[in-house]
Amino acid sequence: MVDILPLCPPSASEPQAPLRLALYEPDIPQNAGTLMRLCACLGLPLDLIEPAGFDASDRNLRRAGLDYLHALRLERHLSFRHFEEWRRARGHRLVLATTRADVAHHHFRFSPGDILLLGRESAGVPDHVHEAADARLAIPLRPGLRSLNVAVAGGILVAEAMRQLDLFPPMATTGGLDVPSP
Repeated sequence: MVDILPLCPPSASEPQAPLRLALYEPDIPQNAGTLMRLCACLGLPLDLIEPAGFDASDRNLRRAGLDYLHALRLERHLSFRHFEEWRRARGHRLVLATTRADVAHHHFRFSPGDILLLGRESAGVPDHVHEAADARLAIPLRPGLRSLNVAVAGGILVAEAMRQLDLFPPMATTGGLDVPSP
């Protein structure tokens, strides 16, 4: 049995999301909160693969997600094994962000149903998770620099995937704060 603990379960009529973001055993609640807010604002489900490196109780997740958590579809998976069973049963492709990849994120063709997986801030993901990924991507950095903050990397990857898949909400949904281009 796959144990999924939705914080904000989908409605019965809600179609499968064309893109998802997953966090593998996150270490830092502030980064998890930033990524929760990103997903809430852009309408993406977020999969939290436990155990987290912090108290991931609903109360603490609500604090980390501030006042955006009500708009987030968050699914909690008790382990990577449970997540993998769930993912494979639904036919999602797993796309891992890693510094050990040979493919640049902007050269990769994202597909509907992809799950973008971010590793732990302190250690990335273990080899068995690397091997389970269907694709591995890196964000090109200047020589001599190791990596980006996981929330920044997540934002870059989500933006590129959403751009390719034409998933951004219409400008009218931003509250009129944006000035249209000439």
